Amino acid sequence: MNTSLAKRPRGRPKKTEEQRDDGNRRQALICAAAQLFKLKGYDATTTREIAAQIGMQPGSPFYHFENKQDLLLAVMVDGMKRAIADQHTLLKALLTQSPKANASIKLRILIRHHFEVLLGPQSDFIPVMLYESRALNSVQRLSINKLKDSYEAAWIPVLQELCHCNKLKAPVGISRLMIFGALNWSVQWYEAPLIKNKNRVKSHHASLDELTEAALVLFL
Repeated sequence: MNTSLAKRPRGRPKKTEEQRDDGNRRQALICAAAQLFKLKGYDATTTREIAAQIGMQPGSPFYHFENKQDLLLAVMVDGMKRAIADQHTLLKALLTQSPKANASIKLRILIRHHFEVLLGPQSDFIPVMLYESRALNSVQRLSINKLKDSYEAAWIPVLQELCHCNKLKAPVGISRLMIFGALNWSVQWYEAPLIKNKNRVKSHHASLDELTEAALVLFL
């Protein structure tokens, strides 16, 4: 047996620094794409611009995504999966703390979270999803619609309970469509309150909590 040969280390070879950073670079691409698609629109944004936004070489995005359309899909999928996970966490926490929480309290949680999704710091994917879905192919649109259905599914039993106790007057199906239509339209007109010296400046702009309370009065 030749003992002069160096023994090969067991297990998988260690990843290079570039390989370990692949996930972070992919996420950075998604975030940059969401910002630019929102700002300029999908058609007017190039992959070169997206790469430049995070200091990548022009061809580097294609290491992570086959084309710009796949990157558009990733923006929507990433945003929706995050929204679904956060919504589930909030409802689970509510039921853990208050197992007998009524439907009105659950609806408040759902609406407040939805405003966070629409208008919060990670909301760039929302206008992209609302206005750029036409650029997806039919299979991609189907995958997004399934995620939307999964997100909205949590609302159905809450609305049914409200309808059962006569707090919601309209049929559940119509109510769901009108509630989401009203909430989603806020991306067109909402402006956050002005902040100065860490104290809110009095203005006509509402906080997300204030929007939530107004929505509850309107819907119920």
